[in-house]
Amino acid sequence: VQLQASGGGLAQPGDRLTLSCTASGFSVRNYAVAWFRQAPGKERWWLASIARDSLGEYYSNSVRGRFSISRDSAKNTVYLQMNILKPEDTAVYFCAADLTLLTYQTGNYYQPGQYNTWGQGTQVTVSS
Repeated sequence: VQLQASGGGLAQPGDRLTLSCTASGFSVRNYAVAWFRQAPGKERWWLASIARDSLGEYYSNSVRGRFSISRDSAKNTVYLQMNILKPEDTAVYFCAADLTLLTYQTGNYYQPGQYNTWGQGTQVTVSS
């Protein structure tokens, strides 16, 4: 059971970037998957979650309308499309899955502790 995050890199302000989180050992359709980010010297911050099955997507107020989370069950991958990138989006981006269905019970999609499986992170740098 693991997650592989990819798609990070160097972008310019205003660019669009799509991150991928590919799962192995489980189906992303059956579990909530989230994206977090962590900037240097700061805590890990929740960005978005996609619930199991078709139960919905949830976003942090800080990225709602600018970031979009989606899932391709055939590819067993969850994506994070990031539009109109800003320098403050610079961070390591992590995906995480809740294989215990805790988020389904609590609805607390924003809490890192609700997720028990984490990817390794992918660096996003936004700079002109």
